Amino acid sequence: MNLNATLIAQMVVFLVLAWFTMKFVWPPLISALDERAKKIADGLAAADKGKTELEAAHKRIDQELVNARNEGQQRIAEAEKRAQLVADEIKRNAQAEAARIIAQAKAEAEQQVVKVRDALRGDVAALAVKGAEQILKREIDQNAHAELLNQLKAEL
Repeated sequence: MNLNATLIAQMVVFLVLAWFTMKFVWPPLISALDERAKKIADGLAAADKGKTELEAAHKRIDQELVNARNEGQQRIAEAEKRAQLVADEIKRNAQAEAARIIAQAKAEAEQQVVKVRDALRGDVAALAVKGAEQILKREIDQNAHAELLNQLKAEL
């Protein structure tokens, strides 16, 4: 066998194998690699997008927390104001009630004073009449007696 013929045959077989590989094997292999690279790139892009969305969500959460705290503080302040208003109204009502009770007590005391004065006048008039009867030792006319008592009451 000739060494040159063997080399030429091996070269022909190599070229046929290279052509076959480039025609039928290489394209599906390249497309599979390209598809895999595309999936990896899409996954990385999705991861970056997810990361930016996560950061945006964290910012929104922080903002919502700040808003919730502010709203809570406002509600607490409003509740304190309402409580203060209610307490002031209760105080005013209590003061008005106390003033009413004091006025009522004063009026009752005045009525008692008037009653006691009237009773005292009547007692003083009766004592004066008895004293006058004992001094005079005679009977006084009933009409005159009533008139004198009324005058005495009016003077006292």
